[in-house]
Amino acid sequence: MSAPYSELERILSGSHFDPHALLGRHRNGDKVTIRTLKPHALSVDVQIGELTFPMTPETPGIWVLFLSEKEIDTSTYFFDTCYESGNFHSYDPFAFPPTLGDMDLHLIGEGRHEQLWQVLGAHPRTMYHGQKPVLGTAFSVWAPNAHGVQVIGDFNYWDGSAHPMRSLGSTGVWELFIPDVIAGSTYKFNILGSQGTWLMKADPMASATEVPPANASVIFESEYVWRDNVWLDNRARQDPHIMAMTTYEVHLGSWRPGLDYLGMARELVEYVKAVGFTHVEFLPVAEHPYGPSWGYQVTSYYAPTSRFGTPDQFRYLIDTLHQEGIGVILDWVPAHFPKDSWALANFDGTHLYEHQDPRRGEHPDWGTLIFDFGRNEVRNFLVANALYWLEEFHIDGLRVDAVASMLYLDYSREEDQWLPNQLGGRENLDAVTFLQELNATVYKLVPGVFTIAEESTTWPGVTRPTDLGGLGFGFKWNMGWMHDSLGYVQQENPYRKFHHSEMTFSLMYSFSENFVLPFSHDEVVHGKGSLISRMPGDRWQQFANLRAYLAFMWAHPGKKLLFMGSEFAQSSEWSSERGLDWDLFLSREHQGVLNVVTDLNHLYANNRALWERDCDPRGFEWIDGEAVDTSIFSWIRWSDHDECVAFIANFSPEVRYDFPFALPRPGKWTEVLNTDSTHYGGSGVGNLGQVLAQPQQWSGKPAMARITVPPLAAVFFEFKG
Repeated sequence: MSAPYSELERILSGSHFDPHALLGRHRNGDKVTIRTLKPHALSVDVQIGELTFPMTPETPGIWVLFLSEKEIDTSTYFFDTCYESGNFHSYDPFAFPPTLGDMDLHLIGEGRHEQLWQVLGAHPRTMYHGQKPVLGTAFSVWAPNAHGVQVIGDFNYWDGSAHPMRSLGSTGVWELFIPDVIAGSTYKFNILGSQGTWLMKADPMASATEVPPANASVIFESEYVWRDNVWLDNRARQDPHIMAMTTYEVHLGSWRPGLDYLGMARELVEYVKAVGFTHVEFLPVAEHPYGPSWGYQVTSYYAPTSRFGTPDQFRYLIDTLHQEGIGVILDWVPAHFPKDSWALANFDGTHLYEHQDPRRGEHPDWGTLIFDFGRNEVRNFLVANALYWLEEFHIDGLRVDAVASMLYLDYSREEDQWLPNQLGGRENLDAVTFLQELNATVYKLVPGVFTIAEESTTWPGVTRPTDLGGLGFGFKWNMGWMHDSLGYVQQENPYRKFHHSEMTFSLMYSFSENFVLPFSHDEVVHGKGSLISRMPGDRWQQFANLRAYLAFMWAHPGKKLLFMGSEFAQSSEWSSERGLDWDLFLSREHQGVLNVVTDLNHLYANNRALWERDCDPRGFEWIDGEAVDTSIFSWIRWSDHDECVAFIANFSPEVRYDFPFALPRPGKWTEVLNTDSTHYGGSGVGNLGQVLAQPQQWSGKPAMARITVPPLAAVFFEFKG
């Protein structure tokens, strides 16, 4: 039976919500209609078994064939199509049922599909046409306000007129299975917006992309076989709060330029293991078109950047790190996204992913758009994305970028540029709900992983569990410690006594949250200079200051993070456009800093007292935090097993001989690390490897040793009984 002309016109214009209702095979009693969309065909034949039937043009671009199923079994058929460029043999894309089930659609509609990447996007799969298995790709996309969606790609010459998708009801999902389209093909979605404009959009759920600046999505099917089962089993049994964590922060493109994922699996893994870091944190890996953004302006949230290889090659890098006992943290950016017209912005012709009011939907500092955290489907997109990296790539932790910008409606805005919440406050309640949902879901579904908040304000309960009203993060960057301690060590020695509290204030709140002490990429850019360049004094004093400061950091409660290059005192400010100054390794001074970081990492990893109670005030005990005139700081770190390490740092250039050092136990204390050692480039002042504490009350402690405190240096002592 012929179709109404108006319906055929809607299919040809790409504005039909259900092209499958007319196209494909349809039975009416014992009669069968086969209708296909072949806009540029010269002729179309239907092949059924050994028989060939010519189709008739019903209207230009649409071909039809009427048959009797009593005479011919039409359950399996294919087309032979003649174009000016040649003849093509193909199965009918409109002969297949939806590739999403009712439960998938229900969960998507509620915003609760925790494996969203498994049903949306592009997925190679085998479907059945009658009894015939057919290889192809299932495409699906969320575009609830679209008037039509087409699949375009290199397989149809970027002309989607023959591949309109069908809408799957109120969920706003559009779907189409295209036979013979395989992994490696590039594609986009062509979306007809409410204003009648076609928008060519990359797939928000794409698992791979072209190499920027090209921006098409790429069909990808992982074939990777993981070998990190031992790591994952151990991880699931661990509590990250009571484990050692020293993190090496890496920008993939500038660590050693020219390396791809496979090259980094050799060189980066070897280097990190040798220096002794327990974790690597990658600046954002999700695909981003603008390299100088360092990855913080994401356009493809589900695709590792193709600049360095395939998603499976990225999996290999992570797998290799795990097999060498090194955890992987990923910088993750749910706070904002760029305005590129081919990506998420104005996705279906409306403000779909971003909040429609610019007072909540645009970031004034970064020129980016802010997610609409109040929309269920948007929260689902982001929560599922977090799970995607954790489950599909075995990532161990997510460092969530710019949390403060999400929490406050007036963040970086003038008084008339923001809207209060429904209670009249400045808190973004939708963002709070999203972050709580994110953390609760991650911790429920992926045992042993953790989340870290980059949150620079005093928002209460960032690391408090969600069931107690907190945001539910595992850790929070201690930005206050970083700013205060850097402010102190940049002072010339005579002025440090006036800034003494900047080094001790952090201990007033160190256990109010679960903290990571960060010295990150943000501190070595935009004219701030490198870490070594910010140290005062002559060259020897600069390096001595840096060694002492790093030891102070490693001894302080909290997990550690150090940006690449700082471990060997990179001289110049970091630039993402060039590599680190690896030739500095030829310098004894720079090698000395690397030596001290290496030994700090090994000392730290082998002494539970330095990390087991990072989040417990019982793990820290002052010896002296008030030695203002001598610029000395000293304390004790305790483990759950009553092990202890004593620490003393002297931030003055004077040697302190015969210095009375209060200790918790009499007996032998071994000098396990001294940053003034000649091995590190120091002057060699120390205690000949050990001191003996006498049973004598001193400063509230039951024992005291007379020690030599080297200049601009820090010393660790371990109790040996």
